[in-house]
Amino acid sequence: MLQTEKSTTGFDPNVAAALSYVLGWVTGVAFLLLERESKFVRFHAMQSTIVFLVLSVICILLQSIPILGMLIAVFFVIPLSAVLWLILLFKAYQGERFKVPVAGDMAEQRI
Repeated sequence: MLQTEKSTTGFDPNVAAALSYVLGWVTGVAFLLLERESKFVRFHAMQSTIVFLVLSVICILLQSIPILGMLIAVFFVIPLSAVLWLILLFKAYQGERFKVPVAGDMAEQRI
């Protein structure tokens, strides 16, 4: 379902939502600050911020554990992040309000 509400960023809502995932939590925060009208864009920006900030913290914490933590981060967390990033980017561009379990509910409550 393609979104028809306006976006204050000047982009179509589906493009703005997809762009909120491009650099993970960084663009999520940027679109949260820039977007005022579109709840669709704000939802994706908030979800991007929550999901990728949590994954970044997990990755950093795991890498502080010698050998095993680094292996888990490199072979599990980073590939999971990449796959999730692609899925979320694609779903947002399609105009779909795709929710990641837990993080999607948190994002919905905060917009």
